[in-house]
Amino acid sequence: MKRNIPLAVLFALLASSAFGASPKPVAVYTFTCNGSAFWRIGPCPNGGIPYSLLQGSNGNFYGNAQVSSEGRSNDGGTIFSVTPGGKFTLLHTFRPGLTKTYPNGNNPGLLVEGSDRKLYGTTIYGGVNSPPGDGVLFRVNKNGSGFQVVHKFCSETNCTDGSGVTALVAGADGNLYGTTFAGGTGSCSGGGCGTIFKVTPSSGAYEVVFSFPNQTTDGYEPTSLILGPDRSLYGNSGPLFRYTPATGVFQIILKFPLINGLPSLGTAEVVGPTGNLYGLYFVAGTSGIGLFEVAVDGSNLQLFPFYNTIDGGGSPGQLILARDGNFWLADYNGSTGYGDILSLSPSDGTVLQTFTPFSTSAAVGAYPAGIIRAKDGTLWGTTTDFGHASKGYFAAGTVFRLNAGLPPR
Repeated sequence: MKRNIPLAVLFALLASSAFGASPKPVAVYTFTCNGSAFWRIGPCPNGGIPYSLLQGSNGNFYGNAQVSSEGRSNDGGTIFSVTPGGKFTLLHTFRPGLTKTYPNGNNPGLLVEGSDRKLYGTTIYGGVNSPPGDGVLFRVNKNGSGFQVVHKFCSETNCTDGSGVTALVAGADGNLYGTTFAGGTGSCSGGGCGTIFKVTPSSGAYEVVFSFPNQTTDGYEPTSLILGPDRSLYGNSGPLFRYTPATGVFQIILKFPLINGLPSLGTAEVVGPTGNLYGLYFVAGTSGIGLFEVAVDGSNLQLFPFYNTIDGGGSPGQLILARDGNFWLADYNGSTGYGDILSLSPSDGTVLQTFTPFSTSAAVGAYPAGIIRAKDGTLWGTTTDFGHASKGYFAAGTVFRLNAGLPPR
């Protein structure tokens, strides 16, 4: 005789099934260092503190780790690749050189793929004026061969060529563009006000295409740059600006308003589903951070209510737009102190999903630097510390994968 399952039991089973199906991130690769997990001091042969990550045109993932040792000396760093199946390859290690000044760069930061299919990146330190130096811009083949320093920052008098790289993107014209926080020909307290620069992959030529003139006219100390839907570049220098490579025209498109008498500030980070610019904003003296939307001409600004009011809004990484039509980001600290992954609604800026898998004891580690969307729809990212390691070793971050049920791109 067939028996019906009581409703209470059925609901319990469904709830249990839903909980068990909750997506969990997986550590694809863990960066391990030699030494005690208690003291956390020792060399990291493949690098430690992984940061940037991208999926190359060949489907593999590429990134950099900021250091070659943990503890007493946090110098060096590496460039690496990881296949979708998890095979790790060390491509390049930044070394101190004969003079111990890291002439070819120290502590890699940003990484992008150029139109020539090579990897281009920057370092925070090294180069000229070492130590510590103002960093370099480099390129290398995807197999690790052909490493070349394209430019050493602050190599010109008064750093007119820029200093302190804050962004690096591939332009629509096949060239690379970036911003520096300081340097240039402008006049700010302590030196230049920052630059926009161009790198031509075919020749490796480096050129400053715009210097921020002063602290009042066009903003100063730029911190971001993205490619817009109109082939122009958009960034933040206090106000939002547009730079059009085809014409060389620079224009301020938006100055963020006062809110209850307090200044607000935001950074354009991604092109949304409607072609508008989206980013995150905050209000000075107010605890919180929220999503904003604005047209590419600076009109129709919408400041959505804060989605996070904890500890000043946390430390969110750059937004990405997934194929589900929503924005995703990794928060370095998050609600737990060890990081979150969030999805936000583009229509009102509210939180749709929150994942809190990170901790000092989690296999994926803690403190996510950011996430990217892979071609198969999964999210990939890095954590900058911890993870699981064998006895006699300690972990200094991971590359992880999260299947959140997103469609492929």
